[in-house]
Amino acid sequence: MKKIATAALAAFLLSACHSGDKFTIKGHVSDADSKTIYLEAATLNGITTLDSLKLKGNGTFSFSQPRPESPEYFRLRVDNKTINFAIDSTETVVVEAPYNNFATAYNVEGSENNERIKELTLKQIELQKNVNELIASMRAHKLNYSQYEDSMAVLLKNYKDDVKMNYIFTAPNTSAAYFALFQKLNDFLIFDPMNSKDDIKCFAAVATSLESAYPHAIRTKNLYNIAIKGMKNTRTPQEKVLELPEEVISETGLIDIDLRDMRGQSRKLSDLKGKVVLLDFTVYQTQTGVPHNMMLNDLYSKYAGKGLEIYQVSLDADEHFWKTSASNLPWITVRDENGVYSTNAAVYNVQEIPSVYLINRKNELEMRGGDINELEKKIQSLL
Repeated sequence: MKKIATAALAAFLLSACHSGDKFTIKGHVSDADSKTIYLEAATLNGITTLDSLKLKGNGTFSFSQPRPESPEYFRLRVDNKTINFAIDSTETVVVEAPYNNFATAYNVEGSENNERIKELTLKQIELQKNVNELIASMRAHKLNYSQYEDSMAVLLKNYKDDVKMNYIFTAPNTSAAYFALFQKLNDFLIFDPMNSKDDIKCFAAVATSLESAYPHAIRTKNLYNIAIKGMKNTRTPQEKVLELPEEVISETGLIDIDLRDMRGQSRKLSDLKGKVVLLDFTVYQTQTGVPHNMMLNDLYSKYAGKGLEIYQVSLDADEHFWKTSASNLPWITVRDENGVYSTNAAVYNVQEIPSVYLINRKNELEMRGGDINELEKKIQSLL
């Protein structure tokens, strides 16, 4: 009836107190006769099954496990539906849920933290729904890309402002605050500690709070490492005079870029003379990365055969993520390891991400930015 924890859980279980100190999660799932419910640990190394039970009759279940010494995260799962919850003591948490809407219509008692985790889960689901609708509207050409970006920015700002004020800064020492930091949208972190100084403040606030209560906890140390890495990545460089070597300026005055693609091959912007080039500075590891590349793919599909090339400069901090994301893109993709403090981005006066430029067949800079309709018209005129 129950699965025995494997050796993969050794490190996790070592953090537990004496065998008599346990937490309990119990309740029932309606309309789930013969379904199996799983208790899973959501550790830093991934999801691991701790226990399972085949539901009968009214769907009652009860699991007990050694309590962790510091807050840890678990989930109940039936099929592919999950309920997330946190444990930091020998508490008893009661969950009542219908099978059909298991992940959203459940009630949780015995833990204010878990009530707030549910609130955050529902808010994230609503945000994802709204973003999906925006993407569908852009694909259907009901919104141009500029309108999509503006609407996306408003949705994200409103969401983050709400979560910052009501879940993170008001109670940074809670499991709900930590849970909020790692929520995702389109599979990307909503709070981005690698590229946003404001978001780093959220990570630092929770890390500092956890440090006072659980200084030796693995999650505390991990959070501090993330915050420190983010601070280094977003540090403001010392102001200096930007000097460009003569060889990077072509005969037409175009400032050349020479970076390596994912195969390590040097790719020079000036080598594309004779083509109309869309020069794009972007960060793949953001919520707008995928929709932006969808827009570029529409243009590339229409005009690559007529002489359009895309030269895309990634400013991602994570090289592996860039390589994975760019592996199937049909255009030229390179990465500047200096990230948002790239000299290449500076000389092109990149003020926002993504930023797009058009270069004509003579290697002359023609235009910067514009919405998708304006950009497409200009491409057509240059081809």
